[in-house]
Amino acid sequence: MGGQILRALFLAATARQALASCAHGTFLQPRAEEGGAVPISTFGYTGRIGPLNWAALDAANGACNTGTRQSPIDMVQGTFSMIPASELTIDVPDFAEGTEFENLGTTVEVIAKGGTLAFSGKTFTLQQFHFHLPSEHLDNGTSQAMEMHMVWQSETQEIAVIGVYIDVVDGTAQAVAAPASVERRGRFSRARDTHVEKRQNGTAAVTPSAPTALLETIFSVVDSIATPGTKVETPPLVMSEVINAVKAGTFQGYMGSLTTPPCSEGVNWFVSTARLAVSPATFIKARDVIGFNSRFPQNTPGLPNILMVASAFAVQGATL
Repeated sequence: MGGQILRALFLAATARQALASCAHGTFLQPRAEEGGAVPISTFGYTGRIGPLNWAALDAANGACNTGTRQSPIDMVQGTFSMIPASELTIDVPDFAEGTEFENLGTTVEVIAKGGTLAFSGKTFTLQQFHFHLPSEHLDNGTSQAMEMHMVWQSETQEIAVIGVYIDVVDGTAQAVAAPASVERRGRFSRARDTHVEKRQNGTAAVTPSAPTALLETIFSVVDSIATPGTKVETPPLVMSEVINAVKAGTFQGYMGSLTTPPCSEGVNWFVSTARLAVSPATFIKARDVIGFNSRFPQNTPGLPNILMVASAFAVQGATL
């Protein structure tokens, strides 16, 4: 019954949506039949179509302005629960023949060819994974170079997302500064000489010392989809590399929302303490296609929507 109610709420919130959101490929926005056109998002991240105005783009986007469990958030102590990797069963096969890689206009997305996530008696199927630059979640106040979102759907049509930070490393465990053109979201993560680092928010980050082969393979063809609405077939993808990496860490879990319109809530978030990495050259290739596609951090889950808070302060200031 709970799953049916959640599905009804999701459908009500997305009934009039015709855009490529971070839930693309799920029941919220079913993928077009094979060979169909790649949808192009009608929202964006700056100006009139940016996050401050998402609710005005469509009445179905109301949660973007009023929801109290919005994502992304700053992952600080008290906002999440630590979940051992052993409590999640993750199984994703290698995509031996490659798969479709699409440009939705607001992100680039890899279509999944199988994969399951089991947690708390529920089983989810991997639908797709896509990328944000810079990261949407903050790691204890610090922005990271990129973030990968693996989007899963259960048989009862619930949504789960595994978020994984992506560092920029040169392959010799030396720190590599992110290009200044994308440093507008704050301090970027650096590669460390050690694989595990204790953090102020009580977690231990498992950091890479070399680029992740899977990401290097995916982004080797990203320039082929530089135009929104285009797609390309990837080379074979060894998914086991990434799955083994996230299993080596732990997860910061919380109940949040989609990070794109319609900002529907009830999304199970698992932000990994393990990290992936790309080389500086690959980061630049990805940046040149993806651009800037991160929603600003939302309020602590359960507190009033940050836009409602800002609106209240504006009204208060106008009456003084």
